[in-house]
Amino acid sequence: MALSIGLTLVFVGVEAWAGLKADSLALLTDAGHNLTDVMALALSWYAMRLAALPANSSNTFGYHRVGILVALINSTTLALIALGVMYEAYERYRAPPEVQADILIAVGAAALVVNLITAWLVSHGREHDLNLHSAFLHLMGDVFSTLGAVFAGVGIWLTGLNWLDPFASVLIGLLILWNAWLILKETLEILLESVPRDIDMSLMVRDLLSVPGVRSIHDLHVWSLSKSLRMLSAHVVTDDQRIGDAARILCELKAVLDDRYGIVHSTLQLECVGCDPDHLYCNLAGAGLPGAHACPGHAHHAPHPGTEPAGAFETAGESGTPRLRAEESPLRP
Repeated sequence: MALSIGLTLVFVGVEAWAGLKADSLALLTDAGHNLTDVMALALSWYAMRLAALPANSSNTFGYHRVGILVALINSTTLALIALGVMYEAYERYRAPPEVQADILIAVGAAALVVNLITAWLVSHGREHDLNLHSAFLHLMGDVFSTLGAVFAGVGIWLTGLNWLDPFASVLIGLLILWNAWLILKETLEILLESVPRDIDMSLMVRDLLSVPGVRSIHDLHVWSLSKSLRMLSAHVVTDDQRIGDAARILCELKAVLDDRYGIVHSTLQLECVGCDPDHLYCNLAGAGLPGAHACPGHAHHAPHPGTEPAGAFETAGESGTPRLRAEESPLRP
């Protein structure tokens, strides 16, 4: 990341000077985009440092969402840059200046090499990190920008048509805008705590119900802290049984979630038959208001007395049926 920042920052100055000397909007556009890449890479690096910090009493989930916020900032700046580029290209298309094609080709080719190197450096791990993925798209946008500048320079050198320079800038701007939308859409889905795109909830429920001893599932929530860190919480209805047998069910459920859906952090509350509302997904309408309960059918009363550890059991409903509550058991026995 540091090497990518250094290479990009040095080349920003070179490309801006060449763009002014050649009077090329494509080169100036690429220099401006490279400058935002420096800021994007710096933000991504800072977010990676924060995400590595441990959870604490103020941030019990840690700082994984910082990377999502950085991806949101990066995608927004990409969109603004693309709109600015297309507006300036329109102004230049109306009165195209004379472009020095030889400078445009030479500097564009050098920029292409630098951008390919920096994109390759940042590409490692981007499949599982939206923050890195947004930085990678910034750099890949530069790759196509410089490629467009080179093609524009060759076209101007062969034909003398100076309007090819702003035309290449419009194509570059559209490409940047599309990439910005893809990142923005995914970041908003994570911030809205939507279900990850590749998870089929109906299939997941069937897989969980296939675990021996599971009668039903309700109050199910699936969301993401980051692109790869997925979370789940659910109430699982089982037969009335010993804690040791219930622990076996928990381990099997967590194994299914880990192996098939990549969910490594899950909170599962086991309940006896008798606490089985009709709502698969918890209705949070009105939650937080005085006297309101977020999940119908869950009236919690005093703990059931006994020799079990505190919090292991609580009564459910008016019948006082014991209900086992087991949270955050190990993923494996």
